[in-house]
Amino acid sequence: MILTSLSLLNYKNFKSKTFQFNHKINCIVGNNGIGKTNVLDAIYHLSFGKSYFNPVASQNIKHDQDFFVINGDYIKDNKDEKIVISLKRGQKKVIKRNGKPYEKFSEHIGFLPLVIISPADRDLIIEGSDTRRKFIDSVISQSDKNYLNHLINYNKILAQRNALLKYFALNHTFNKDTLEVYNAQLNEYGSLIYEKRANFLEDFIPIFKARHEAISNGKETVDLLYRSDLSEDHLNNLLQKNLNKDKSLQYTSVGIHKDDLQFNIESHPIKKFGSQGQQKSFLIALKLAQFDFIKAQSGVNPILLLDDIFDKLDENRVAQIIKLVDDKNFGQLFISDTHTDRTENAVKQAHQSYEIFRLS
Repeated sequence: MILTSLSLLNYKNFKSKTFQFNHKINCIVGNNGIGKTNVLDAIYHLSFGKSYFNPVASQNIKHDQDFFVINGDYIKDNKDEKIVISLKRGQKKVIKRNGKPYEKFSEHIGFLPLVIISPADRDLIIEGSDTRRKFIDSVISQSDKNYLNHLINYNKILAQRNALLKYFALNHTFNKDTLEVYNAQLNEYGSLIYEKRANFLEDFIPIFKARHEAISNGKETVDLLYRSDLSEDHLNNLLQKNLNKDKSLQYTSVGIHKDDLQFNIESHPIKKFGSQGQQKSFLIALKLAQFDFIKAQSGVNPILLLDDIFDKLDENRVAQIIKLVDDKNFGQLFISDTHTDRTENAVKQAHQSYEIFRLS
């Protein structure tokens, strides 16, 4: 799968810009604040229907403008594919594939597999469990439509159950039968999601460890530990046991929406005991394992975005990572950096065709 061209109109800092891309390596270089990351984010947007860096859709519209349009031309399975994403202030975002709008954005997820490696990934280590759950969900969802639908349904029912608990508290009332309808639905979808996450991590963790061993030359041992309420009991039982607590808190305190992934280095949490360099290597191994997993599931080489890859990594380590594209298992690569010479020196070592785009 190849992204051949990208057109931006009123997207972030771009008034109007078009790129014709190399089928292998593309380097976006320029000073800080010039929009390098915005180009990569537009490519991410085409795959996921949203920004990687700013979840508020309207804030991706250029200042003083009323709309944005992102247009991407792809070759996938020897067929031309055109994806257009547009948003007008005050209206719903529209995603079109070959001129036909999607009824549900979830139908588009997984069609254009993509992995991004960015300094913003550090949020996976320092932020709360929600960030790590989103990582698990985004990897599984790119290859499993049922999982994404289960997740959407679970979150919808969870919101309804929480609203009911608030209603009970506000009106000093309680209806066990109504609550149990939601409990049964949460149990159904929650059990499926838990099982899928557990099976996914069983496959994913060995891939991650192998990637980390290659990046760190086997100097450290790392692990991912899955934490879930459902490893202790069925969700239905947990909801019954925690009913008084939920009534008091006015929200659902147990379930797969509380799952977490613990990142360990040498059997200790990497958040507390890992250096910045170790954390960066850990995250890159995590993302490359994501690449491997998605490729194995979809049979397609995901697009790989390396945003500001020299951040906290020396040039030798970067060159090592870029050399991965020598392997036929990797496809199209996009890199952003502030230094043209540094980037060019690194990509030359991959012995692949490349293009450098200088933003000014």
